[in-house]
Order: sequence, then structure tokens, then C-alpha cells
Amino acid sequence: MTSSGGDLVVTIDNHIGRITLNRPEKKNSFTVDMLEDWARALREFQRDERVRVIVVRGTGEAFCAGADLADIGEIDRTPLTNRKLMTDTVHQVARAVDDLTKPLIAGVSGPAVGAGMDMALMCDYRIASAAARFSEGYIRIGLVPGDGGCFYLPRLIGRPRALRLLWTGEFIAAEQALGWNLVDEVCAADEFDTRLDAFATQIARQPPVAVQMIKNAVRQSDTGDLRSALDLIASHQAVAMTTSDSIEALDAYTTRRTPTFEGR
Repeated sequence: MTSSGGDLVVTIDNHIGRITLNRPEKKNSFTVDMLEDWARALREFQRDERVRVIVVRGTGEAFCAGADLADIGEIDRTPLTNRKLMTDTVHQVARAVDDLTKPLIAGVSGPAVGAGMDMALMCDYRIASAAARFSEGYIRIGLVPGDGGCFYLPRLIGRPRALRLLWTGEFIAAEQALGWNLVDEVCAADEFDTRLDAFATQIARQPPVAVQMIKNAVRQSDTGDLRSALDLIASHQAVAMTTSDSIEALDAYTTRRTPTFEGR
């Protein structure tokens, strides 16, 4: 699925799959339909061999203000339908992200609020503009973090700071987010697009099999022990050493040329 218009723009170029939230007049708040397309795009990018890295970002001055409450409010509200809204609709993006073996980069150009912040947290790497601001926000409308915030945030910034942000709903600016390891880079607003594209391109030029193996090994290490991690990486290395990309990389290194990788 590649779409060049609408509320969610999905494209592929130079081995980069791009998902762009395109409702700048609503600060890129998402609708139920957008979530369906978002999850579908992630699943298709995972299967598409042309795609080696994925970037998600917003159009205009915001990353994502979370759910469009007017759109969500149209759903019949009972405890059962509320739960199904979360599990069957909102959470499908988080599940699709969890299935990804390819790098997922968030480009946060402005405010990321509530589920919008959670959508950034679930990515592998976050590049923020100096204009970015972050708030879990749910508490301000009497809700709990509904899109993985209680899972992702403590793992990134530690439990006390996570609880502070979740309990207060306060905003933190990009530089503070960087100091707390909530984001990985901050750049000037006028350099944001260039840096986001440059980093995605850099990763897309690496041998894709090795890139995905590295992501898998790092993710497995979150819950595994050292011996299991070493056993896994031994298996990964045995496969990586026999790929044509590894042979190409070694030849390019010894002959001082730029390698060309095929994902094999």
C-alpha cells in the first residue's frame, strides 16, 4: 500500500518507508481510519524487501496530538466497546511495531501528546526538533496512558521520572527530553528535515540482514541473560557470515569502494 494523499501518507523511496501523519490543522491527531492504515503500512513495510528502514513523522508544526477525541467520541461508549476500541484498533499499531524487524525512526518536529507521545516512544530511535515538546497528557482528562506509555516510558527514562510525567501530564522540552534519554538527538528546527533524512539514508545503506539481526539481538537482550544472548548472536553471526552482503562488504572494504547491498 502506497498512498500519496489523505490523512496518512505512505510512500517508499530509496529503501525508506515513510509514514506521515497529514492533519496539520488538527496537530496530526489520528482517527480510527488512520490507525487502520498505519498498522497496515507497518505490516506491508515489514514484508516488502525494498524497505530497509521506516520513518514516521507529522506534517507541519506537530508530531501528533494523540487521538482525535471527536472521532473516537462517535463510538458507542460501554466498558466492552471501550476495551475493544483499545485492543482491536489503537493497540494494533503497537503490535505491528512489535513485529517489526526493521529499524523504526520517529521524527518529532513539534508537540507529541498522549498517544502521540506513545507512538514516538515505541520507535527504535527518536530525532527531535528543538521545537518538540512531550506530554503524556492523559491524566489531564482523567484517563490512563492507553497506548503503551506505562510500558515504554519507564524503560527509557526510569520509573521515577516516568511516574512524574504520567502523574502530572506536564510538558518537557526537547533538550530536557534529550537529557532524560527520552529522545536520542535534538537538532535546530531548520536542520530537522535534513538530519532525519540523512540518518534514515545512512541506515538504509547498511547491509539489511545484519541491521535486522542487530535489532533482534538487542531486543532479546532486554529480557534474556548473557549466555542466551551469546548463543543467539552466535547463530546470527553464522548466518551473517554466509550472506552475499557480508562478502560484498568485506570486498568493498579491502578494495576501498562503496558497497552495494541486496539484502541477501
